[in-house]
Amino acid sequence: EPMDRIVVGDVGFGKTEVALRAVMRVVDEGRQAVVLCPTTVLAYQHLKTFEQRFEGFGVRVELLSRFRSASERRSVLKAVAAGEVDVLVGTSGVLGRQVRFSDLGLVVVDEEHRFGVRQKERLKRFRVEVDYLALSATPIPRTLHMALSDLRAFSLIASPPRDRLPVRTSLVRHDAGRIRQDVLRELQRGGQVFFVHNRVSSIQSV
Repeated sequence: EPMDRIVVGDVGFGKTEVALRAVMRVVDEGRQAVVLCPTTVLAYQHLKTFEQRFEGFGVRVELLSRFRSASERRSVLKAVAAGEVDVLVGTSGVLGRQVRFSDLGLVVVDEEHRFGVRQKERLKRFRVEVDYLALSATPIPRTLHMALSDLRAFSLIASPPRDRLPVRTSLVRHDAGRIRQDVLRELQRGGQVFFVHNRVSSIQSV
């Protein structure tokens, strides 16, 4: 019975690490794995991560995205069909009919909720045939319902990695002094601040 599991955890808690180890197990058995990402930027990040981790193991990792030329795409597709590519990383293009795998063993989907209905229908077919691993920091209610109903296996990474501070959420009234204090504290420790504002017209003044 093929695995159908969703791994949930905060950003930086180790979901990609789980995917790396799962992919290595599959490749070690002589089968192929595909890593599906919602954006080209994320696909490129995963490509670099997988290449660095699998360096020295003889694992061939390739990228399929819209930034690849037509000749590069043809070359990658030919290698995938021949079984020469062990891990294929890409965006929704890897779900296309022209993509043929020699012996696919695992599908890893990062941020599954960001894919549309058509892609999810195609992914549903994958889930019947091969092992399926979905990674998400924010699963949609339908996915959670399926997990809680035992229709899909569910794993939660609740412990942060060593030396990582837990996420702390505060809901407070708007207070410029408090905002300044929090921003300065983060900058003084060498961190970064991401400030979200909901009015384009006043974003400059904010």
